[in-house]
Amino acid sequence: MKATELESKRFDKALDEIIDLFNNLENDEPIIRFSQDVLDNIERAKKKYGDDMVNEKINTVVHEMLSWLDLEGVSLDEEESDEENNGENEEKNE
Repeated sequence: MKATELESKRFDKALDEIIDLFNNLENDEPIIRFSQDVLDNIERAKKKYGDDMVNEKINTVVHEMLSWLDLEGVSLDEEESDEENNGENEEKNE
C-alpha cells in the first residue's frame, strides 16, 4: 500500500493514540468472583442448555437472593457510599 508522507504521519499519530488508549485502559473487575468449580459448572450448563437459559436462571436466583437484603437508601454513587460508610464507622467508634 502506497501512502503519501502526510498519510503516513496521520497513520502514525492515530496508531500512537490507539496504543496510548490501550495502555490507559482500566482492568475490568468482575462484579462477582465465582470459584473455579462454579465457573466450570456454568460453562457445562451453557453448553447443555444454552447461554440465554443459563443467564436467565442465574439472574432469577441472584435477583431472589438480593430481594432478601435491605438495600433501601444504598446509592451506587461511589463517593456517596464512601462518605456514608465513613460516617457509620465514625459513629461506631465513638
